[in-house]
Amino acid sequence: MKRLTIAATITLSSCLLLADAGQTSEVTVEAVVAHLEGVMDTTEQANRSDEFVGVQMTTCRVEVAEPEMTATEVAGVYLYQEQALVESLASPYRQRFLHIVPGDNRRIASHSFKPDSPEALTGLCDQPSPRAVSIADMGEQVCTVSLRASAVGGFVGSTPAGGCIASVRGAVSITNVVVLHEGGMDTWDRGFDAAGTQVWGADSTPYQYRWQSE
Repeated sequence: MKRLTIAATITLSSCLLLADAGQTSEVTVEAVVAHLEGVMDTTEQANRSDEFVGVQMTTCRVEVAEPEMTATEVAGVYLYQEQALVESLASPYRQRFLHIVPGDNRRIASHSFKPDSPEALTGLCDQPSPRAVSIADMGEQVCTVSLRASAVGGFVGSTPAGGCIASVRGAVSITNVVVLHEGGMDTWDRGFDAAGTQVWGADSTPYQYRWQSE
């Protein structure tokens, strides 16, 4: 049976070092964004195994600017992300906003938001920049993935140990492990019921998203 992924990280002593740390955090946020921004899909994996379906993930940068934003809201980079079956790109099954910001312990945090009116946002990445949205458009925060730089390049991250609260296809919590690398992204997205039993998601093999060739 084919699976559908639902699907989807410094305080120093002197002013000079603080400035350097801020620059480093900013560069690292942009490095994570570079691993997410664009179009990738699981077509190659689906062609190899009928256990998987072809899913396209489209991610683009958006602008959020309001007169009374907090320092936390101003920081970092905002992204909009859609996931859809490759044969139904006009009808995404998952739409999220991501807020990528410096986190604790030299990590990068990717905060995920679920919009209240996703239908109005479909195809947002097809629009020219700047793609302006409001804080209200983003909806509620539903999860966070904490990312760290990998020794072999790219980034590795995961949801909190207990996962994130959810209500998706029998799951009451979702966990995810994400590996961002040069070729794209591998993700172990899993849903668990109230008894802690996995009810859907990746087993030993991750969902393998690869960049589409231009």
